[in-house]
Amino acid sequence: MEVWEGNITTLEIDAIVNAASQTLLGGGGVDGAIHKAAGPGLLEECKKLGGCKPGDAKITGGHNLPVNFIIHTVGPVWRGGKSGEPALLESCYRKSLDLVDRNLIKHVAFSMISTGAYGYPLPYACDIAARAVSRFLMSNDLPLTVRFCTFDRLSTEAMRSALAALK
Repeated sequence: MEVWEGNITTLEIDAIVNAASQTLLGGGGVDGAIHKAAGPGLLEECKKLGGCKPGDAKITGGHNLPVNFIIHTVGPVWRGGKSGEPALLESCYRKSLDLVDRNLIKHVAFSMISTGAYGYPLPYACDIAARAVSRFLMSNDLPLTVRFCTFDRLSTEAMRSALAALK
């Protein structure tokens, strides 16, 4: 597991994980940036998927991005932590990693799920991400590199702290 700060749409990697909206038709933040960079073919493919529920994940081709796949997962909106948000966020990682495994992906980058407009507190979200991915890697003997793609210094430090706490 590693942390990388930058624009996820520029990564040349097997797959990226999009923090998507339930419609899968694009939106703001990283979701909008991925749709814009991938081009109209992504929107057309996503229209056929019928949306996605919070905690679930679906996969498409990479279209105009330098990736083979885009995994779309819908994180929870933060409502204080008492409405099942931690379990839903963990499910986003687990379901995304299940798609990684089924599609023989060797290198995947996760965006910071639910930490933007959905308001999930950064330290909690990073802790859940680090623990969920670590559990997956320890229970599956896969040659897999996981990159957490952060968008600013604050999220980079929070993710690095969460990974360091695992050791």
